[in-house]
Amino acid sequence: MRYVFLFSGVCGFVLVAAVGYFAERPFDLVLRDAALACLGSALVGRWFWSVLDRAFASTMEVRRAAAEAAHATEEATKEAAKGTINKTTASLLTAANKQSPTRPSSASATATGPAATHR
Repeated sequence: MRYVFLFSGVCGFVLVAAVGYFAERPFDLVLRDAALACLGSALVGRWFWSVLDRAFASTMEVRRAAAEAAHATEEATKEAAKGTINKTTASLLTAANKQSPTRPSSASATATGPAATHR
């Protein structure tokens, strides 16, 4: 997070300083504008990184849930083939696991809420 903040700030500073220099503006105005752009771009970079971080965490959670559901379905199918559980129970497990990856749990909704962004 620190490097994203620094990198986006430096990019904003360099971009605005170069534009001001090539526009032949006075040097003190170029530095002032570049300093303000550094601050603004650093804050925008920080916000954008937090959006990407939450999206990545959400994607990984959905993939993990899908993998767990597939594993449970596979285990239920193996048990049904052995005859340890009846086929109705296996079909119910399969139907329940097909629905679970699309709906995030209530615990994941609170983990990505406003309280989770203050680290």
